[in-house]
Amino acid sequence: MVCVTTPATFNQALRTVKRPDPVAVGTIVWLGSEVMFFAGLFAIYFTLRSTSPGLWAEMTQHLNVPYAAVNTIILVLSSVTCQMGVFAAERFQPYSVRKRGPLGWGMVEWFFLTFAMGAIFVSGQVWEYAQLVTEGMPISANAYASAFYLTTGFHALHVTGGLIAFLLVIGRAYAVKNFGRKEMTTSIVVSYYWHFVDVVWIALFLVIYFLK
Repeated sequence: MVCVTTPATFNQALRTVKRPDPVAVGTIVWLGSEVMFFAGLFAIYFTLRSTSPGLWAEMTQHLNVPYAAVNTIILVLSSVTCQMGVFAAERFQPYSVRKRGPLGWGMVEWFFLTFAMGAIFVSGQVWEYAQLVTEGMPISANAYASAFYLTTGFHALHVTGGLIAFLLVIGRAYAVKNFGRKEMTTSIVVSYYWHFVDVVWIALFLVIYFLK
């Protein structure tokens, strides 16, 4: 028995082939470059620490570990709310239709909550910087201050970039008439980035606040 492939069946076979989304692949590749960027910051931090262990032992006493821990918990929980928004986007539910509380929330509500938690985290870092400066630790004070502000500051900029991305995704959800696959993919890509900055901060938190 000879199986004849017609143009129609060939085109149908092509449509059934699942290919990775180019936007998601591009984002993952870009995040790989970001890993190298933060790896360089970690290298700078450990290099300076190895050359001035006494300075590190003295200056880490200024850090408010409980405060930073609470701020970290807020950021980690924002990853949970972000993923809940992704689950809603995968259901093609951009916003809540029925008033059932958080269980009925759509992507927009979850992403708004994630945005608020991320904004609290960044504001908390700014307040911590202000406290450290008043205690006599500006960025130009010594090598430790430079390393601290450099590593945490670049991370705060990345978090701010994520907040802007959330606003863009939310605005796009309201702008389109039909919430489709493109909008869903965009929300997933933004979640990749947000989970990435969360994981990086956990590593920074452990290194800076606990590895004294």
